[in-house]
Amino acid sequence: MTYLLLPEIQIQNANALSSLCTIGFPAMTAWMGAVHALERKVRLTESLREVRFISLGVISHESRLQVYKNPGDYHYSIAISSNPLRKKGGNTFERPPFIEDPRIHLKVSLLVKCSGLSADNKEELLQAVGETLPSLKIAGGDILSFKTPVVYFISEEHPEEEKKILHRLMPGFAVVERGRLLKEAGNEEGDTLDTLLSFLTIHHEAEINEENEVRAWTSKRREAGWLIPLVVGFQGLTRLGKVKAQRDPNVSHRFAEPVITLGEFKMPFRFSSVEDLMWHYEYDEGNDLYICKNEK
Repeated sequence: MTYLLLPEIQIQNANALSSLCTIGFPAMTAWMGAVHALERKVRLTESLREVRFISLGVISHESRLQVYKNPGDYHYSIAISSNPLRKKGGNTFERPPFIEDPRIHLKVSLLVKCSGLSADNKEELLQAVGETLPSLKIAGGDILSFKTPVVYFISEEHPEEEKKILHRLMPGFAVVERGRLLKEAGNEEGDTLDTLLSFLTIHHEAEINEENEVRAWTSKRREAGWLIPLVVGFQGLTRLGKVKAQRDPNVSHRFAEPVITLGEFKMPFRFSSVEDLMWHYEYDEGNDLYICKNEK
């Protein structure tokens, strides 16, 4: 097995609004799409035409959501950029209308499983990646810097070598799928959204003594782990077809909505295999689902 590690990519102003009801870590489709774009550009090199990027692991080292909360406030507000004033008439100016755009600064490492790569074209791949990556955007954010990419060749006779990769990813948190929790819970809380919220809610409970005074507070969640809402793909709403002024006239078009499930941030050293943190594309034709999968 062959893995390409893109370590500690510094991303500025990535899109934090991955669906209509979630804000925070970008959707898995954004990470998979960025790596797909990188693959297409890398394969323009003659010696790399057979290279394929099969699956992807995303490890978060640092994140700073651009929000603020004034003292005494209950809700956070989005920290937006300020657009230049425009002339309204005479000597007066006004601020132009804008769409609130939640942003997040990130430092991540991307681990890519590859095929078609060998010792013969390894250096060409590393050079092509190093030259191409700065020109790309990831989740709409700009890449400010990254450390030197590394290629790992793991022998099937020595799978314990995967531990070297997992240790290299520390300190950080790999993003994995926990959608099975929703399936097992069903709609016991009302509907799927209520069930999702029940796993994300933190319950605070006061311990009362005999004098009816609060002795201590305890906080807990329904399930252990750092669970987050995670957008993993899209579900088609209309049939495949053509619409006026579509972006690519040679590709069928359909309207779709984001698919939201549970994800978890988990430290890499807790995995027994690299494959446990890798994501891949999956198409469910019967349910019109275009999703990224991690759970086996």
